[in-house]
Amino acid sequence: MKFEGTERYVATDDLRMAVDASVALQRPLLIKGEPGTGKTMLAEEVAAGLGKELFQWHIKSTTKAQQGLYEYDAVSRLRDSQLGDGKVEDIGQYIKRGKLWEAFTADEQVVLLIDEVDKADIEFPNDLLVELDRMEFFVYETGETIKAKHRPIIIITSNNEKELPDAFLRRCFFHFINFPDKETMKEIIAVHYPKIKKSLVQEALEVFFELREIPGLKKKPSTSELIDWLKLLMADEIPDEILKNRDQTKAIPPLYGALLKNEQDVQLLERLAFMHRREAR
Repeated sequence: MKFEGTERYVATDDLRMAVDASVALQRPLLIKGEPGTGKTMLAEEVAAGLGKELFQWHIKSTTKAQQGLYEYDAVSRLRDSQLGDGKVEDIGQYIKRGKLWEAFTADEQVVLLIDEVDKADIEFPNDLLVELDRMEFFVYETGETIKAKHRPIIIITSNNEKELPDAFLRRCFFHFINFPDKETMKEIIAVHYPKIKKSLVQEALEVFFELREIPGLKKKPSTSELIDWLKLLMADEIPDEILKNRDQTKAIPPLYGALLKNEQDVQLLERLAFMHRREAR
């Protein structure tokens, strides 16, 4: 079982090897990389490419590891007992299954995405060590042990907002998605816009990569932002010449709102344009 990428997702050789290695080792695949480099989409495409169902657990700052296993609604059970509801005898009626429970009990092997694991509390990864290692967990309220019928293919993403514990890292196969170079970016663009003019792609990529190299940018534009920008350039029929004949005294590219996401970066480009205007006098 090999992951070859899909029509919608350009996977480099290194990334395909990382997916295959994770499957062979039966270890979670920990994916890091800049926002917008396709980390979350990777899980979707691995599931599609291997013909498996995808379970997605998107982590928030308030997410607890227990929620991935199950949640027991003691308040509802207490209320129902006060109302004389007979279903209180079945405690299982008050247990909500989490994504790990669903993945473990699926009839066939599935892909489980644990998305942005570094958003949660620092103890979150450690709280899942045993479950991800042994592929089982105990339900205290019912006294049952839930064991994985088939070990899921687990993909964990991180934006490097927090350092992950060493014990957690030891249990993962790690891969860092490098930002695509120009040739890889052309392949990605071709997937999204197969009929786009090559001259527009060439000039847009020059502007895009020059923008990313400007020192001091708070947020460098990502792949997803480039895709949005190209869509706008095509929709507004911006001539290639406007991008090709760039005037450094006007440093901000057209429709920059698709690329720049905060006022500090806009102001930085305005200052650079001002400096170029002064030098041109």
